[in-house]
Amino acid sequence: MKNWTHSGSLNQEPSAREEKHRALARRAAAEGIVLLKNEGVLPLKTSAPVALFGSGAEKTVKGGIGSGDVNNRENISVYKGIKEAGASVTNEDWIRDYDKRYKEAREEWKEKILEDARHVQNPFDAYAANPFVLPDGRRITEQDLRGAGAAVYVISRISGEGKDRRLEEGDYYLSVREREDLLYLDRFQIPLILILNSGGPVELTDILQETENIGAVLNISQPGQEGGRAAADVLFGRAVPEGKLTATWARRYEDHPFPDTYSYLNGDLEKEVYREGIYVGYRYFDSFGVRPLWSFGYGLSYTSFRLELCGLKQEQSSVRAEISVTNTGKRYAGREVVQVYVSLPHSGIEKERRRLAGFAKTERLAPGESGKVKIEIPQKQLAVFSQERQAWITEAGTYGVWIGNSLDSAVLSAYLTVARETVIEETHRICPLEEPFEELSRGEAGDREKEKKETGIPVCEFVPCREPEIKNVQPAEEQYPVEELIPLLYGNITAGASTLGSAGIRVPGSAGETTEALEEKYRIRSLIMADGPAGLRLRQSYQVDRETDSVYGTGVLGSLENGFLEPMEIHENADTYYQYCTAFPTGTALAQTWDTELLAEFGRAVAEEMREFHVDLWLAPGMNIQRNPLCGRNFEYFSEDPFLSGTLASAVTRGVQEHTGCGVTIKHFACNNQEDNRMGVDSCVSERALREIYLRGFEIAVKESAPAAIMSSYNLINGVHAANSRDLCTVAAREEWGFKGVIMSDWNTTVPEDGSIPWKCAAAGNDIIMPGNRRDDADIRRAYERGELSEKQIRECAGRILALVKKLNEETQK
Repeated sequence: MKNWTHSGSLNQEPSAREEKHRALARRAAAEGIVLLKNEGVLPLKTSAPVALFGSGAEKTVKGGIGSGDVNNRENISVYKGIKEAGASVTNEDWIRDYDKRYKEAREEWKEKILEDARHVQNPFDAYAANPFVLPDGRRITEQDLRGAGAAVYVISRISGEGKDRRLEEGDYYLSVREREDLLYLDRFQIPLILILNSGGPVELTDILQETENIGAVLNISQPGQEGGRAAADVLFGRAVPEGKLTATWARRYEDHPFPDTYSYLNGDLEKEVYREGIYVGYRYFDSFGVRPLWSFGYGLSYTSFRLELCGLKQEQSSVRAEISVTNTGKRYAGREVVQVYVSLPHSGIEKERRRLAGFAKTERLAPGESGKVKIEIPQKQLAVFSQERQAWITEAGTYGVWIGNSLDSAVLSAYLTVARETVIEETHRICPLEEPFEELSRGEAGDREKEKKETGIPVCEFVPCREPEIKNVQPAEEQYPVEELIPLLYGNITAGASTLGSAGIRVPGSAGETTEALEEKYRIRSLIMADGPAGLRLRQSYQVDRETDSVYGTGVLGSLENGFLEPMEIHENADTYYQYCTAFPTGTALAQTWDTELLAEFGRAVAEEMREFHVDLWLAPGMNIQRNPLCGRNFEYFSEDPFLSGTLASAVTRGVQEHTGCGVTIKHFACNNQEDNRMGVDSCVSERALREIYLRGFEIAVKESAPAAIMSSYNLINGVHAANSRDLCTVAAREEWGFKGVIMSDWNTTVPEDGSIPWKCAAAGNDIIMPGNRRDDADIRRAYERGELSEKQIRECAGRILALVKKLNEETQK
């Protein structure tokens, strides 16, 4: 074990690492920007002045709030990015006035949070219940537009942990002022560019129909600390757009399946019934013929590309597609995302119309230049899950292979034929429904599709095979007395307050630690965990007493918003340490790059900061399915599609874990698809939908990249808390997928009276309860004494934790 040193630096100046990661954050943000509309308006010329408006113009939102926030050094706004690019802004007075209004609104919000925090047990609840709402700016005048060649309007939204977005003006819908502003700007007959700075969709259908001059729409999502520079790079053509949507943007919220029953809208936050079954996101829109505003995988460029399928070839348990891509434009070099979808036989088990089966991003191609990509289609993307037979099955019949740069543009390009049905994997029955319900069905519409057949399409035979058997021996620690192993089953309760942002003690602002109880006697150190997934969430700065060498702590509010709500108290006889982490783009923004190499590079950058700040486990990536656009935490997650989510999470995991001593914690396992009553809602979902949609991404990540840890979710699944579910933690993750790492709970899952039961966490295979409290210890010991929790179960959980401590410690020592 190494001697401990304080994390961070006494030097407040930007480090070389900060500058390097700043450049990566900018590049990643630009690559994830999606050009949704462009009628010859973009790119702009820096020589033409622009008028800039909207709540996010000078206060661009870098990311969401809560544990997914990052306390970074500086955020670059769209305004600053445009000015640095060399363009002039005609309405500087409007920008200055907005800054004043913003500061006043922040102070009012701060007072409300501090007052509400006095009346709740956990101050974070007051914070989560009252997300800051960006104020309106003053009304736009003709003077603001004088000399402008174009107007740019930034629509921003803030959302986060603990509360879902609202189906209200100023959130999912445009605010009254935003609508008035856009209609007013439209009157001036100059190009109008909308920039969407939100973690999820904002409904634009009406305003696009009612205006004539909205010539371009850019979705920058929540692009991290360098978002303003990245936006300017795209606006002025220094970067060519290459992002693609990872979720369907509906014309109307009501176009989603069962729109009135999501989260708080159904009036019952105790139970959420997943009646749509497998028809989530584009699977619903595509299967039921509901036309979206912008489809899954959609995104424009400043150039154009031609895609041609060169051939298909079977490679053991997969199909390899080779596709030629040509830049058919005349001016701009660019990159294209090639997407492969498959349509399955519509006999037998009912299925969605098409599903994503593979993708690849090209190298940068100059005008007229061609290149080839090879895309692997795993056989499991051709399979369906049968609840009745408890198996993944590749059915006999004809499979369509669709090639395109979005779902809607994909063209039927080849057929795969499977001569006979093959069971590729047998499973165990998990998470049975307490009360059956009727799931959405295509009925006769799905049956009719089996009769459609194109002629002149290449045909390739495919022979499925059994997936490899999983052999997973779980370590059971035998050399220590079982009573001394019990503290491993919960977090380091000596750290004090077990609330968000204050559970870690060795690294200020870290999320928590495993126990120190075995350190003095057995030299088994604690593992330090930090939140994510847009970077490390630590305190930006902290103080250490020079005489005692002890850290001055802070509460929950002090760890949020860079200390705005509760500023750090300054002590005279103390040294100040600085922990400037990088705020990278959020999960959705990164996913919109569809670039696995970039996400691996992002992972390596995070790992570099983990090593710098003594962090062992990063509580990321987040990979829950974007089931509904109102989920308050969608910005942390990759997509509505499990294959894309799992593939990207695997890339991030590989990047992080290439660095010795660093591990990821994929989360939240599983069905954490809403934030309202997230600790008590019962997600009622069929086993087929659970396996094909909500577990599939986790399965891919486990099998492809072996993450160090998994975090179980707060919610129940079919009546059982995820952290108490042996079906999830042991049967699915370990016995079926071969997961060898540690499973931990989300923070304080055992605190509510109706929350997870501590001893049942260990019995289920949820190894660690985080951040840990004395009631967890007492409950586990009572269960052991009563024989409800066996010695074998304790030793298995402890064995996995000790194996991870040993692994990360040995890697760090190298």
